[in-house]
Amino acid sequence: MTWFPPEIPASAGAMLFDEAGNLLVLEPTYKKGWTIPGGAMEADGESPWDACRREVLEETGLVVTSGRLVVVDTRPDKQTGTIGLRFLFHCGMLTDQRIASIELQESEIRSHRFVDREGAKALLSKPVRRRVLAAWDAPHCLYLENGRPVEGIETPAS
Repeated sequence: MTWFPPEIPASAGAMLFDEAGNLLVLEPTYKKGWTIPGGAMEADGESPWDACRREVLEETGLVVTSGRLVVVDTRPDKQTGTIGLRFLFHCGMLTDQRIASIELQESEIRSHRFVDREGAKALLSKPVRRRVLAAWDAPHCLYLENGRPVEGIETPAS
């Protein structure tokens, strides 16, 4: 019997903030609603961190050099139920100069803005919203399932 490793879809996203503490959100051209910079990991062995940096660069023109893993989330695919992994990195604050240098990927991103927590709650899709809001002020990495805490998994006190 030949063993094949499981194929698990995975993606990585970035939380980037302005100096006032507002989150960068993007309006994609290919789906409804708003999201954060990020996307699917390449099947060529790309790591979550490499995928995060690549997607931020492709979608915004920004080079990300540091970050902190804040969420590992599992999420079932709507059609197949196959579990996917979602990695979320807090990539720090952008200066006004870096914000002014944002160049959106026209084929995928219609517009961008910075929003506070309430704005993120209103604009982001449910799965992304749950993940982002859980991670917003998290001092440690969280494990979530479909954007929600899991019974039996300890969450250190803030």
